[in-house]
Amino acid sequence: MIGLFDSGIGGLTVVRALRAARPELSYVYLGDTARTPYGPKSPETIRRYSEEAVDFLKAKGAKAIIIACNTASSLAADHLRATYPELPIFDVVGPAVRMAARVSAKKNIGLIATRATVASGVYERRLKEIDSAIEIVARPAPLLVSLVEEGWIDQPETETIVGKYLAPIREADVDALILGCTHYPILKDAIARAMGEGVKLVDSAEAVVAEFCATLERDAALAASLAKDGRASYFTTDPTPAFSELGARWLGAEIVVSHATLSA
Repeated sequence: MIGLFDSGIGGLTVVRALRAARPELSYVYLGDTARTPYGPKSPETIRRYSEEAVDFLKAKGAKAIIIACNTASSLAADHLRATYPELPIFDVVGPAVRMAARVSAKKNIGLIATRATVASGVYERRLKEIDSAIEIVARPAPLLVSLVEEGWIDQPETETIVGKYLAPIREADVDALILGCTHYPILKDAIARAMGEGVKLVDSAEAVVAEFCATLERDAALAASLAKDGRASYFTTDPTPAFSELGARWLGAEIVVSHATLSA
């Protein structure tokens, strides 16, 4: 199976993209809802939580891991690759960076993400490695995670908060905006309205799935190791009706969520 994890429900945007691209693949998803959000936590804590998530997914039979969380990708991806060399591990940062660099003609790119992701500077470093002329305007937008987790997608208050977060980035005249948290694509319509025409939104969920599928085309051994019966399992560390309800809405089908206990 493919193992995916996130601090909460946002990583289901990666599941949605994966199902659209390769519906025959099987996967197991873990949302660490008892400890969400990861954004305000220390790098050490995020790395520990991420290790616990990978251990859980390995025990469930995962043969490859997709870190469906920008914060964990920013702060724990390299650590996880060093800790689990036997596992192919995909993160959402690299694919989003490469896509943003391709679509930005002005080389002026915006980023919204959690505080931890912005503070890590990983997007800026990766973009500068591709092209030192690229300018980045980054802004943390932590409330957007809570709005998504609460299901506040279409409320007027959400539109107002999105607009306030994005105003400085819009004024910087960017032509691409990285949605640097897997929760944010759920608010893509509101974000697009706030940014206006001519700004390309870079969805990190779609970007990582595209690169994952491209890897499967090149790596016959990895492709052969993955089950292809379309099974799906969902776990959370704090199961709530909201997760099942929102997940069903986003994925277009009812989901059954089980409780996961992670090692301390």
